[in-house]
Amino acid sequence: MSDLQISAIICTHNRDFYLGAAIDSLLGQDFALGFEVVVVDNGSSDGTYQVVKERLGNPRLKYVEEPNIGLSIARNTGAKVAGSNILAYLDDDAVASPHWLQVLHSAYEDNQKLAIAGGKVNLLFPQGIEAPKWLSPGLAANLGTYDLGESLVYIDRPGLTPRGLNYSIRRSFLEQIGGFDPHLGRIGQKLLSNEELQMTELALKKGWQVAYVPDALVYHNVAPERLQRSWFLNRGWWQGISECYREQLMGKAGFAQIQRGSERFVRGLYKSLQHFADPAERFDKFVYAYGQIGYLNAVIQDLISTSMGKNRCEED
Repeated sequence: MSDLQISAIICTHNRDFYLGAAIDSLLGQDFALGFEVVVVDNGSSDGTYQVVKERLGNPRLKYVEEPNIGLSIARNTGAKVAGSNILAYLDDDAVASPHWLQVLHSAYEDNQKLAIAGGKVNLLFPQGIEAPKWLSPGLAANLGTYDLGESLVYIDRPGLTPRGLNYSIRRSFLEQIGGFDPHLGRIGQKLLSNEELQMTELALKKGWQVAYVPDALVYHNVAPERLQRSWFLNRGWWQGISECYREQLMGKAGFAQIQRGSERFVRGLYKSLQHFADPAERFDKFVYAYGQIGYLNAVIQDLISTSMGKNRCEED
């Protein structure tokens, strides 16, 4: 397909229940130019291949296996297999709106300095289940929701970066930075994150632009198990670890991290008490504080590992 204009990539690991709808939403895109759909099977042990096999009659669809577990690893594999200069990543439990690829492609065509773009994300709750009262707008973001309004927004702060479940990137920028960092991004049951945040930091630092394109709409299915408080606490813990790793990758490792983490932990607990009468905000701030314990745990482990390494060098 020499006329490829954009490649849609789904990296999947044991999500056969949702995967078919994700693939179908891409194969059915209202996009007149050439596009492809690449499914990267990241070590699945369920019925993933059967779901893909049922659709391999469509010439736009490609299937590739990546046995090394890790979202960033799978994303890099998808980029290697893809044949276009614009790479659009959709989560395996998400559904793209019909014009998703067209909107993203137009954004890159209109702005040659654009490195990363993503759009609005709405949540799809399981049938008969409503959002719990303790779910704040902030925690809903952990489920993928993302809405910066109805107008194009150029991101100037990494914290506003597009969600990974609705995410696109220009190949030349991805190659410039050496691909997605495998130290960040989900690895099996380890809910590591912050890879998109790091990418935005790098893009802005190198003079590229990052955009929120509202019409590039995606719907994200919320699995029932993610509507438990324990899931959010676990997610907060790994968010803290991810932030520790990201700072270290940006050259901000060391004892200063202990001070930063401690201050954030105290601030989170204090705000949790401030919102005692509001169950949603109270739990939101408690999850934040709990995440700082994960952050501090990762910092201390790194300091111990670094100290032991230095001692071994001195002994040698």
